[in-house]
Amino acid sequence: MDEAAIEVAHLRVVRGGQEVLRDIGFTVRRGTVTGLLGPNGCGKSTLMRSIVGVQVVEAGEVTVLRRPAGSPELRRRIGYATQEPAIYADLTVREALRYFAAVLGADPSDVERVIAETGLAASARTLVGRLSGGRRGRANLAVALLGTPELLVLDEPTVGSDPELRDELWKLFHGLAAAGVTLLISSHVMDEAARCDEILLLHQGKLLAHATPEALRARTGAPDLEQAFLRLIKGREGATR
Repeated sequence: MDEAAIEVAHLRVVRGGQEVLRDIGFTVRRGTVTGLLGPNGCGKSTLMRSIVGVQVVEAGEVTVLRRPAGSPELRRRIGYATQEPAIYADLTVREALRYFAAVLGADPSDVERVIAETGLAASARTLVGRLSGGRRGRANLAVALLGTPELLVLDEPTVGSDPELRDELWKLFHGLAAAGVTLLISSHVMDEAARCDEILLLHQGKLLAHATPEALRARTGAPDLEQAFLRLIKGREGATR
C-alpha cells in the first residue's frame, strides 16, 4: 500500500501567459484518500487535469500508476469527475450510465451498483437535464465509479450535496480506499479536510503543505484546519515581504 499512485515533480503550468502552477511536487500513496484543498482559483482543477493527462504543462513530470500522465493504457485505470458535469442532458440517468459503461467496457451490472452508491435510485429514470445541480454532480460521480478504477480523481464531488449525502459519500470514498483504490478529492471547504488521510494545500498556484490533518494542526498550532490554512498563508505572505 506504500507504493506511489501519483508522483509529481517540479510541475509548472502556464495559461494565457499566467503561471497557474509553480514548481509543484508531491507523492500520493496507493489506497489513500488525499484532499486537495484551497480557495477557488488556486489551481486545484488545473493540477487535477495535469494528473489525468489532459492539461498542457510547461515543465515538470507527472507519473500516474507508474506511467506518464496521459498514457493511453491509463484510460480505464482512472476515474475522473470534473467540477462541471460532463454527462448527456437528453438521456435518463440510467441510460447515460449504460452508455458510459459500454464505452468503458464495464460490466453492465455496474450501472445499478453506482446508482445505489451515489443515492440516485429515485432519479434513475429522470433526464439528466432535469436534475438539480447536486444530483447532476452525483450522476457525474457515478460515471467515474464505473468499472474498477485504481485511481479516482474527483473535482469537488460533494458540492451541492446535503449533509446526509455528503457523509454517505465520504464513507463510500473511505470504503474504496480500504479496498485499495487511491482517491484525490478537491474541495474548497476546509472541514472536509479532516476526513482525508493526507492534505495538499494550494494557494495562488503554490503548494503550501502536504501533511496529515493532525500534523498540519500541530505544525501551525491551530485549533482547526481552517485556522491552520490561514496561518500558513499569513506566514508565507510575511516571509515574502
